[in-house]
Amino acid sequence: MRTSDALPLVLAATLMGVAGGSALAFDPTSLNAETAPTDAFRLGITSYRAGDAQSAVEALSFAAENGNTGAQWKLGRMYAEGDGVERNELRAYELLSEVAHTGVGGEDLQRQRSTPYILDALVRIGAFFSRGIPDTDVKADLSRARTYYERAALFGNADAQFRLAEMYYRGDGGERSPLQAARWAKLSMEKGNNDARALLGHLLFQGEGVTRQPTRGLTFLTIALHMAGPDDGWVLLLHEQAMALATDAEWNQARQNADEWLDANTSRATAELVPLTQ
Repeated sequence: MRTSDALPLVLAATLMGVAGGSALAFDPTSLNAETAPTDAFRLGITSYRAGDAQSAVEALSFAAENGNTGAQWKLGRMYAEGDGVERNELRAYELLSEVAHTGVGGEDLQRQRSTPYILDALVRIGAFFSRGIPDTDVKADLSRARTYYERAALFGNADAQFRLAEMYYRGDGGERSPLQAARWAKLSMEKGNNDARALLGHLLFQGEGVTRQPTRGLTFLTIALHMAGPDDGWVLLLHEQAMALATDAEWNQARQNADEWLDANTSRATAELVPLTQ
């Protein structure tokens, strides 16, 4: 049997072990030496999806130690969230830092494929610096957090664009600029980020850093409120603040605009939404 034929057999054996209730140990010697990191990454993901955390961690660790960006990212996520392993933010930070400092894009196909991992890692490292990691040398540093968010934002990551908008709005880690906050929030909103929609709506309604457009701002805030999750109380607060200042004409037009947008852009029936008149 050729060495290159080993991976399908390893995958099959692993899955059979999971199905039978006892996973087989990860064996890197069964992999093709030339493609071992990539093969181990794929095996790790297969094991993870099959619910075999031990084999997943072993395979992903091997791939990560041998420079596979996807494995470093996935393992970092697992440690950050305590997903299949004991939660360890410092280990997550170390792994994701390896990913974040990899070059983005370029003509190399492998680098292009790694770009989504890199951008997500940049955002997560930014989040670590936003708050620090207790009992470690990773201290809160808002200036560094902004730098990481900006790197990812420049490459179009919607989450980074929103977080950068927040930092510009608050003045965290550098100058305060509502105009830059609006710019980055708009870019993020256009990619579907609902938090960015709420922030941009607030800026437009208040006319802070941008020309005041109360009806448009209240429209965005109303849509954001209806798309918000249970932990988005701040969106409700911004909406209530705007409602307290809006004229009847502004509110009626904003409500109509929001209704039309929701009808055109969501698959949920209007009856399932909180009535806009409340």
